[in-house]
Amino acid sequence: FVLFLAALGVVVQGKWIDAANPAASVFKIVAGNMGYFFFGMVMWAASITSVIGASFTAISFIKTFHPAIEAQQKIWVTGFILLSTGIFEWIGQPVNVLVWAGTVNGFILPLALVIILLAALKYRITPNYRHALWLQIVGWIVVAGMLWMIIGIY
Repeated sequence: FVLFLAALGVVVQGKWIDAANPAASVFKIVAGNMGYFFFGMVMWAASITSVIGASFTAISFIKTFHPAIEAQQKIWVTGFILLSTGIFEWIGQPVNVLVWAGTVNGFILPLALVIILLAALKYRITPNYRHALWLQIVGWIVVAGMLWMIIGIY
């Protein structure tokens, strides 16, 4: 959000954003060389919250497998972060890792949406819930759109 506001302010003022490093250049235009420091802080805050959130979510999915995981959830989250960091360092190509992760998500998320849409229609799965027809229609339109984009890429 901070990056968006900074970029909007720069563009509205008619300044040119550096194509080689557009995100960081926005902060440099706004705050001079100190802008790089601010940019680093914003990126660090975004990354650390993403890492912690993703790690907590991943462990919350597996904590029902065994009581020890649930009892030691903090240790498991920390271990997951350390393992992820180690793998990331071992691979050593952050851009490729991000592209790969985005590609995997691009296939998993439409499949997950299909499963959710189908489950919402099953009374024995969701006995106290009636999914609105318009939500089903919009959901299937989104699935079709994502499928169309996936097919268009390949």
